[in-house]
Amino acid sequence: MTSVRRPVCVIGLGLIGGSVLRAAARAGREVFGAADVAVPDQRVEPTVAAALDRAAREDALVVLAVPLPAVDEVLRLVAEHAPACLLTDVVSVKEPLIEAVARRLPSARYAGGHPMAGRSASGWAAGSADLFDGAPWVVATEEDTPRDAWRAAAELALDCGAQVVPTTAREHDAAVARISHLPHLLAAVLAATGADGGSLALSLAAGSFTDGTRVMGTRPELVLAMCEGNRGPLLDAVDDALGRLGAARGSLASTGGLASTVRAGHEARLALEDLRNAGREEFPIDLSDPEAFETLRDLGTAGGRVLRMDGDTVIGALPA
Repeated sequence: MTSVRRPVCVIGLGLIGGSVLRAAARAGREVFGAADVAVPDQRVEPTVAAALDRAAREDALVVLAVPLPAVDEVLRLVAEHAPACLLTDVVSVKEPLIEAVARRLPSARYAGGHPMAGRSASGWAAGSADLFDGAPWVVATEEDTPRDAWRAAAELALDCGAQVVPTTAREHDAAVARISHLPHLLAAVLAATGADGGSLALSLAAGSFTDGTRVMGTRPELVLAMCEGNRGPLLDAVDDALGRLGAARGSLASTGGLASTVRAGHEARLALEDLRNAGREEFPIDLSDPEAFETLRDLGTAGGRVLRMDGDTVIGALPA
């Protein structure tokens, strides 16, 4: 990078937090952090308080990378040790984070974030500097998000190799309920249903079962924190899925046919592939424009991403 970036302090060094620390270091950032478990890395401070004291001294960007149930306590420490630092997070739900920040640190310059990347393995050892390369990274773009916090969160995402998706916390939570949290819940049901078939069924399990249950290799407490923390939107997604399963069951029981369900799923999968393979049309967005955040939110809603930043100019790209 040609410009000097502020240091990055990552609180929580599991798969995602540890990968943020490594990816930011790869980009040339000064990085350090802390975790509630031993991490064999010289950039790790002995305690969260020590890391936050250093963040305050160095005017670092503080990144919360802890499970949702731990956020409140970490914010208490941020309020005590580094209340003036810019703040972001990489937690999988956003509205509860906004509420927690407003409660614990109402004067914070905060912009929520969520990289859409991961593995079923967890912990520091599972992380890598390239985890986010080419991945979407949501940066919450609310009407009242401070511009300096938004810029800092977006620059971090881009430095980590990701592409920024600007959207609101509410729209983010509704979207990830369908494409992340519901799949975890369905994977749990699928894995348990397969296991109910006994050793023979499991011995015959091939790609469709293995791929469909992969995320159940994740530590259960992390899945629970993610899914239960997004209860309302996940309930809506579950209702939708149950309606589709009910319709499939009714059709199978009455006519023996599943064509409607299978074809709808096939078409949805093709739509995903078309979006991913589409060309992109780039265009600039001036961050100093009072309507910039509205333009950025429209970009995210339309499936677009921010590819890079140059001063006050953001280069966005829409599917062609």
